[in-house]
Amino acid sequence: MTRKYSDMNQHDALYKVARAYPGGLEALAQRMGISANVLRNKLAPGIESHYPSFEELSQIVDLCRQANVKDALLPLHALLGRHGMAAFVVPEPESVSGDDLSQTVCRVMSQVGSVAEAVSEALMDGVITHAEADLIEREFQGALTALGEWRARIRARSGRT
Repeated sequence: MTRKYSDMNQHDALYKVARAYPGGLEALAQRMGISANVLRNKLAPGIESHYPSFEELSQIVDLCRQANVKDALLPLHALLGRHGMAAFVVPEPESVSGDDLSQTVCRVMSQVGSVAEAVSEALMDGVITHAEADLIEREFQGALTALGEWRARIRARSGRT
């Protein structure tokens, strides 16, 4: 039976992201300077005797992000979500373009609309499934990122970075 991983479970998300590293867990373990078997045991759901340290979690996310692994920040979002918190990527000042702020506002509103649409579709049958909750959470993360970008553009425009 194939296990279904939840994007909003920090353990599942870390395992999923690490497996997506180019070359898989073996290549990631080599970059981290540990054996592939140890990394697999620390990340595999169901093995309760091994866990990654905070430093290893951070290193895995960082290496995956550097390798452009899709959703590399997902484990952090899942961890924060577990504790009722959310985060957004703070754009680097040099990556904030000089486009019209009204375009950024439109992107923010579009992202908020995507959240509303995901919630509306999930509620059609009166039940929000785990998969629907994961999709809603991803839409919220997109909206938060758009808000963070908007904030960074305003700060850049005012000379405060």
